[in-house]
Amino acid sequence: MEAKFFCFLEIIGVGYKASTNPQGSILYLKLGFSHEIRLQVTSSVRVFCFKPNPICCTGIDHQKVTQFAASVKSCKPPEVYKGKGIQYRNEILHKKQGKNK
Repeated sequence: MEAKFFCFLEIIGVGYKASTNPQGSILYLKLGFSHEIRLQVTSSVRVFCFKPNPICCTGIDHQKVTQFAASVKSCKPPEVYKGKGIQYRNEILHKKQGKNK
């Protein structure tokens, strides 16, 4: 399968990790919950985890690649105060200011 479209995600947070099985058909996410999240990858999308934090989604169909990347991001969207969670690599986060004393 020749990959034409790429979507890169980054996991930000202490102890947050991602991994795949050797075939690349299941994505495992450890996001601070009591359980590990398993996402079944569609046949037209391939997922790579080079290190524990970056995730690369590739495929031929742009709509399916971005749809899968959005479903991964919806597992733990970035919070507005510390920025922990899953975000796109080129996404700019606007953090909120904390309490003022």
